[in-house]
Amino acid sequence: MPISGFVTEEMRRGGRRVGFRLEAFAGGEALLAHVDLPGPPRVGRYGVDLEAFERIALPALEPPDAGVAIVDELGKMELASAGFREAVVDLFDGGVSLVATVHSHSHPFTDGLKLRRGVEVVRLTRRNRDELPDRLAERLLGG
Repeated sequence: MPISGFVTEEMRRGGRRVGFRLEAFAGGEALLAHVDLPGPPRVGRYGVDLEAFERIALPALEPPDAGVAIVDELGKMELASAGFREAVVDLFDGGVSLVATVHSHSHPFTDGLKLRRGVEVVRLTRRNRDELPDRLAERLLGG
């Protein structure tokens, strides 16, 4: 099954989180945020590199043909990009199968997405975190 999108990963130094990097499924990676980046924007103690983020994330959000788009994540850092918000709306409007991780904080953009018809919000908990990937894959594959 074709997949588009990206994942983000923590960067750690000496056991402490110092930033986040982004990796697109189709290839390409970038530094999303780091304690040593000046920003703007800044989210908490992290400066966000919107130019690097958009260079990798925006092409990665092109809908796949008969596949699934995965967006990890819709959070404060990513939402600082107007181009990203627009690309996410296009995915939601395009009828593509979509799996996205969404921050738990209230935000007008993500709150609106959660209220759209056809959107199911599944809370990730310690209790369901191990079974959730298989459960989501089953649903996406029609099983």
